[in-house]
Amino acid sequence: MIAHSFDRLRQRIPFSSAGDVALWLIAALHVALFIATAFVLFSVSPARAAEPPTCTGEDLLPALQKTDPAAYDKIVAEAAKTPNGKGIFWKIEKAGVQPSYLLGTMHVTDPRVLTMPEAARKAAAEASTIVIESDEILDEKKAAAAMLMHPELTMFTDGTTIRDHLSNEDAEKLEKGLKARGLSLAAVARMKPWILSSFVALPACELARKAAGASFLDKQIAEDAIKAGKRVAGLETLAEQLQAMADLPVEFHLQALIETLELGDRMDDVIETMTALYIAGDIGMTMPTLEAVAPTELGKDESAYAAFEKRIVTDRNRIMAERAAPILSEGNTFIAVGALHLPGDEGLVELIRQQGFTVSVIE
Repeated sequence: MIAHSFDRLRQRIPFSSAGDVALWLIAALHVALFIATAFVLFSVSPARAAEPPTCTGEDLLPALQKTDPAAYDKIVAEAAKTPNGKGIFWKIEKAGVQPSYLLGTMHVTDPRVLTMPEAARKAAAEASTIVIESDEILDEKKAAAAMLMHPELTMFTDGTTIRDHLSNEDAEKLEKGLKARGLSLAAVARMKPWILSSFVALPACELARKAAGASFLDKQIAEDAIKAGKRVAGLETLAEQLQAMADLPVEFHLQALIETLELGDRMDDVIETMTALYIAGDIGMTMPTLEAVAPTELGKDESAYAAFEKRIVTDRNRIMAERAAPILSEGNTFIAVGALHLPGDEGLVELIRQQGFTVSVIE
């Protein structure tokens, strides 16, 4: 069954849209999680929230290792080339400054993800300052106000709805995907496609856990810090995250939505695969795995995805590193951000090193 799912994924889903974009939406944008959670809280019935559906995703890599060992070995080799691609927990040091720590997270409520490594749990408990991507997620009224001030960033304001931008077939797929998650297309029809992508990319079990009140890891860490009377700071505002997505062409987001819909329930397998990699600390394998699971079509113009990667990944990494610098200089800080922000030549680990800190992985 796993091998069959893997084969269908490889045949149908282009790497540079559905896999990467949907993954980044749920793994790296607090604002996408906030919007999804807000609508789920108002839309999902109490009974459904009280008894969330069982997560059914399957890790695709074991099947790949058996059925196509060469492809699996290629993933491992590519991951080995990724700077800082192994590990989710890092120590940050500089002479004369108390050590700080960096934890890569997943913005999901999976109990396996919420269980931090013991060293990370201890470091967070002892830190004087906790830093997350956006501290606005701790104040729902503030977060809602940030979005209401810029409706054009999240909603179609020209009188159209998502149905006007999709074929009848794709609109039906969207309606079906939303219904499976307890949501109505009519209620979200004016939302921009990237927000709708976050709805259908998240497994139904994940949305149900959020409806039941579960916090994702970053928020849980920050909430614990608030209870302990600690300082909590953010590296971005939700408005900045909204603007980053809005800066990309709507056509790109529509294509990503359509391809995410094509993936359908098989997105659960992608999420489970990414979760397994996260738990193992193999963050550098994430992108090579997505490329193997959903290879780029020959002749496909990847300029739009390159723009996405720059605006949503690279640009934000630089902003977060710049804003983290003065806080790290104070010492005894614990930073928790999406794990996909850590690896690579332009990832947070390397950018923090360029600021004069020594950054080393904690196994």
